[in-house]
Amino acid sequence: MTAIYGDLASTNWTTQEAAEAAGVSCDVIYQWKRRGKLKPINRTGRPRYRAMDVLRAEAATRTAAQRSHVAA
Repeated sequence: MTAIYGDLASTNWTTQEAAEAAGVSCDVIYQWKRRGKLKPINRTGRPRYRAMDVLRAEAATRTAAQRSHVAA
């Protein structure tokens, strides 16, 4: 499980880590990327995502869907 603590502004996650932290599948991370909700910070090689960006995308998606579940 990906830890969600510390300096999230400077923490970067792989797609797998981002998915675990947000409580979604890797496919959802890819969908957020395609839809412009999440931008990778490394455009060459394997994408990495800022932790804060991932958590904001997850919260926005949850709010839009009117769900109250928070990723653990």
